[in-house]
Amino acid sequence: MLRFMKNKILIPLLVLSALAAFFSFTYTTNANTEDEKRKTAIKTVLKAISQNHYEPRKMDDSFSYTAFHKILSAMDYEKRIITQADVNTLKKYELILDDNEGENVVAFFNEFEELYKTRINEAEKYYQAAIKEPFNFNTEEAINLNGEKTPYAKDAKELQSRWVKYMKYRVLAKYVELKDDQKKKVENKDTTLKLVLNDKQLDSAARASVKKNMDFYFKRMRKLKSDDRFTFFVNSLAGTHDPHTDYFPPVDKALFDEQMSGTFFGIGAQLRDEDGKVKIVQIIPGSPCWKQGELKAGDEILKVAQGTAEPVDVQGYDIDDVVKIIRGKRGTEVRLTVKQVSGVIKVIPIIRDIVEKEETFAKSAIINSPAGKVGYIYLPEFYADFQQAGGRRCADDVALEIAKLKNEGVSGIILDLRGNGGGSLSDVVNMGGLFIDKGPMVQVKTNGNGATQLDDPQSGTLYDGPLAIMVNVGSASASEILAAAMQDYKRAVIVGSTTFGKGTVQKVISLDEYNSWLASIAAGKRIVSQDTIGSLKLTIQKFYRINGGSTQLKGVTPDIVLPDNYYHLDLGERRDKAAMKWDEIPAVRYAPVSNPVNVKELAANSKKRTEGNPTFSLVKENAERIKKMEENNTASLSETGYRKELEEANSIGKKIDELEKKTTPLNIVNPQADLTRINLDSSSIKKNEDWMKGLKKDIYLSETVNIINDMMKPSMKVNMGTGMK
Repeated sequence: MLRFMKNKILIPLLVLSALAAFFSFTYTTNANTEDEKRKTAIKTVLKAISQNHYEPRKMDDSFSYTAFHKILSAMDYEKRIITQADVNTLKKYELILDDNEGENVVAFFNEFEELYKTRINEAEKYYQAAIKEPFNFNTEEAINLNGEKTPYAKDAKELQSRWVKYMKYRVLAKYVELKDDQKKKVENKDTTLKLVLNDKQLDSAARASVKKNMDFYFKRMRKLKSDDRFTFFVNSLAGTHDPHTDYFPPVDKALFDEQMSGTFFGIGAQLRDEDGKVKIVQIIPGSPCWKQGELKAGDEILKVAQGTAEPVDVQGYDIDDVVKIIRGKRGTEVRLTVKQVSGVIKVIPIIRDIVEKEETFAKSAIINSPAGKVGYIYLPEFYADFQQAGGRRCADDVALEIAKLKNEGVSGIILDLRGNGGGSLSDVVNMGGLFIDKGPMVQVKTNGNGATQLDDPQSGTLYDGPLAIMVNVGSASASEILAAAMQDYKRAVIVGSTTFGKGTVQKVISLDEYNSWLASIAAGKRIVSQDTIGSLKLTIQKFYRINGGSTQLKGVTPDIVLPDNYYHLDLGERRDKAAMKWDEIPAVRYAPVSNPVNVKELAANSKKRTEGNPTFSLVKENAERIKKMEENNTASLSETGYRKELEEANSIGKKIDELEKKTTPLNIVNPQADLTRINLDSSSIKKNEDWMKGLKKDIYLSETVNIINDMMKPSMKVNMGTGMK
């Protein structure tokens, strides 16, 4: 059975960080050199894409040109490592990456790799030299912070000058922060302030702090192996076809499965890096280390051992690497050598077991409004545990939350899909069936074939009352399918901002199995590969609404648009030049609900409220400011200019904070059925309090409650009939 996996929606820098993973593969064939291994990997990836992708790009000079520049951008987005002279040297590969089945890609990588390592060493010297002496923050000067709009430095001299400006900007930001923090402590007579520093001393402290941060950054850069950088190359090539086609080294595939399911086998401790130290931030309630009882928040992990094996000293390790060492097979023992807050060093043995990340799963609350109780369900992603029989599924969990809310007597429900990047397709279909009678939910089309409609087969609904679905630009894929279907059926009112626009289906295939299949065809017999190339997530299908329109690129436009900070920005899938285009196919037969609400009147009422709401007015003002920032994207390097920009950025936030203090917060409580779980321990109580605190002052949720209350008025209903479309 085909399994559809989610694609998490990430901003470019997060994507680049995620791709710098360990690219490891071994071969039992005749590939005896790294170059041969890489050529085989590239050849396999490109062939798998060309034969399986929904809409593969033609492998020609245009593809090569796009891939060449995408690779350079991925490796040096901010253009502080290589120069235009370097680009000119590498340009011989610009139009030939599509030739020789990957050989030219490997040749390009090898030349770039040597150049890159040299330039990293030079850049390290540039920043170290720039930060040695104090900067003059009284001169009018500016820096461009947009790597996309910044040209490459023409030579090493110009690149060094660029590093001086960048270091000045970093030090200025830290200097102002330290100066303002000290002033605040002096005014408040804070006893923790032992010594008042003058401007010269503050400058020195700022430079020391920035240097420490940059030293750590370059330490991590040097730790990147050649295979790590090669992964960037593979993903840049794959991403030339569309934004969601990615290579997964073996370790990353396991992480992908974990993200999809919301569960993993480990100990259940959240870690963070504090100046190179691995600290425990939080213990997940019910997890193995919570049950064991000795590990506490604030403890520092010094060493990690697999049972009785020799422990690994993890001081100075990246958090991701420490996590990989700690996690393992269920039932196995991991021993942590920790330095506790008290200073005591001890070894804590923990048996690995399943850990569920509660923040991944659906949860609900009840909003007591003047017009009655309104149910609220938060769904952060469309999770589905495909790895375990009986694993958690979001459609089942949402059904449970609906049942809780119905038992509490709510008169309307809000389903919050803001920031939900998608997930399991089958769960979308099942979840839609909770709100409508049986019928189609989405159409899925494979290239060259007709569309297949996926239906909710079960008659009846679990909930048929007033329903609003909250979305924003972070709502993608499965979120868009559900929102679009409920909009087409006129079953729910969609509230928020235009969604991301990811209307494609991805499938994860094993490159090892694919490579074996190719080898079997060539040899005329079955060949079993022992290789570990990894996996490829590639786009194989497109989604279409039941009305025939695609959710690709355009996303879903809400029935009621609420202004947000990104109102004027072109975000989402449409921002990526490699994104697949929007199109449409014939609609399927479906029956809208017989008594939909009057959306036009709802929208008009909401517009009156938001236009008269000073907080929403400030949001609009901030959206204009953010638009200007994106268009300009320069920062002042004088203290006066920097403070002016900082004040401009902070002033709207301060005004919104002041308005929030004067506004009556939403009256929100937990369902009675959740209280036992919430009161499990102090950590669970604190997490719930933080969540509820955020909901109480959420202006978007508050307006959606108003919309639900409007929906309950008899005057909002109109008779649309039940004719088939």
